[in-house]
Amino acid sequence: MFAPPAFGAARSAGTTVLGIDPGLTRCGYAVLHQESGAVTMRHMGVITTPPEMDLADRLLIVMREIEALIDESRPHSVAVEQVFFQSNARTAMGVAQASGLVLVCARQRDLPVARYTPSQVKRAVTGSGVADKKQIQAMVARRLQLSVLPSPVDAADAAAVALCHLAAMPLAHAIGSTM
Repeated sequence: MFAPPAFGAARSAGTTVLGIDPGLTRCGYAVLHQESGAVTMRHMGVITTPPEMDLADRLLIVMREIEALIDESRPHSVAVEQVFFQSNARTAMGVAQASGLVLVCARQRDLPVARYTPSQVKRAVTGSGVADKKQIQAMVARRLQLSVLPSPVDAADAAAVALCHLAAMPLAHAIGSTM
């Protein structure tokens, strides 16, 4: 995990995004800040819950951690990787439940939420919609000028989601201003 240089500080100029790679056992998060074109990582990590714990208790842990992240990092928006059905329906359900909690936590604080498919995130960060985890980690490290690959992978994926959102924002603003 990386130490937050300005985590919880008052909002500065620029844009702060909370990126989330949702999961029930492992929910990755990354707080990125963009100012004058430069993107810096403020905080990244993983929220974990034990699989043997009661589902309601696990969801409560994820919700409280997400609420704390939002309250401390004060993002301008939240970006979440969309759930896609995998071969394991149980895993997909946990991811969907965690994703729903993130969406609700953000909306309770009147934050805009953007959702991106895994291929959109991969394409925005690596240039390829079929990049593997190592390629994503390498490009996240390069784009954020980190000296080591971000770890764990869930945190790197969350940073990739936030980078995807930062890349998409200018187009979204341009489209929104013409309507």
